[in-house]
Amino acid sequence: MKAAVLRDGALHVEQLPDLTPGPGQVLVEPIACGICGSDLHTVDHAHDMVETAIASGSPGAFGSLDLAQGFVMGHEFSCRILATGAGVEGIQEGAEFAAMPFLETPEGRVVTGYSNTYPGGYSEQVLVSPLALLPIPNGLDPAVAALSEPMAVGLQAVNQSRITRDGIALVAGAGPVGLAIIAALRVMGVEAIIASDFSPTRRAVAARMGASKVINPAREDLIDGWREAGDGTVPPVLFDAVGVPGMIDGLMQIAPEHSQVVVAGVCMPPDSFRPSFGIYKRLNIQFVLGWTPEEFAASLHNLAEGRIDGSTLITGEVGLDDVPQAFTDLAEPENHVKVLVRPNLG
Repeated sequence: MKAAVLRDGALHVEQLPDLTPGPGQVLVEPIACGICGSDLHTVDHAHDMVETAIASGSPGAFGSLDLAQGFVMGHEFSCRILATGAGVEGIQEGAEFAAMPFLETPEGRVVTGYSNTYPGGYSEQVLVSPLALLPIPNGLDPAVAALSEPMAVGLQAVNQSRITRDGIALVAGAGPVGLAIIAALRVMGVEAIIASDFSPTRRAVAARMGASKVINPAREDLIDGWREAGDGTVPPVLFDAVGVPGMIDGLMQIAPEHSQVVVAGVCMPPDSFRPSFGIYKRLNIQFVLGWTPEEFAASLHNLAEGRIDGSTLITGEVGLDDVPQAFTDLAEPENHVKVLVRPNLG
């Protein structure tokens, strides 16, 4: 099978051995797999990600990676069933699903897309567990169903926040994570959503996804948006969906007293912030990661029932041969918002 392999900090399109499902496993072909911001980070900072995961004491999937071997990324995907292993019942060949990226193996659970042994969605074949497969409801385009995972990331950030329907949300960054947060806020019924991004393209998409006001941070301030949206007394919830050094400190500095800062952007280089900002203003800082199966399922249904227009996010599709170039293109925000890898395209 063909796959895009990350090795030595670069992506290489290679032929790998075909996969065979073991007992309790399902062999699928990805229909579409989104290129995630964390995958972009991984290409540039894989060693840092592994080292910090181990140093954190909570290594998860990153801590077990052997970067010298290389691995196949891709954890945002929908799929079609190719075959089932022993003991798997009720799943028919050819059926289409949204897939949570995990696989139960004799060695324990594997996060699909972050394993040296089990390839992720940038390949023609993937192994998943039956419980990872969710039927695609309501005639939803299977390619759009691949957005269930990133939408669930945004939903987790909103669920972990203290935002209420009549609250004011300030979203710094309108990349895929920020847009997913905006979408989840809108589904929740939050009306005052002020989004900030340097990119005109992403600001336009943020407005289509439900932001009530979009701001160019080179000219305007998120806190001015907060003042315009309310009476200046209700503390906002500020979402960091950027993940660059200095962002947390900057949001803490502008945050009004008793605000909450939710950190959803992944900053890989070492960073620092001034705790006195949080102390003087009694801020709450909440870090978030991933999603629950319930949030994944809710996000799939939000897409299928039209509460989130996932097609707004999709700005490009590529086959496996063009995955390396797609990663290069995504480094420029004006080029794309979300690119889908279509392993069987062309």
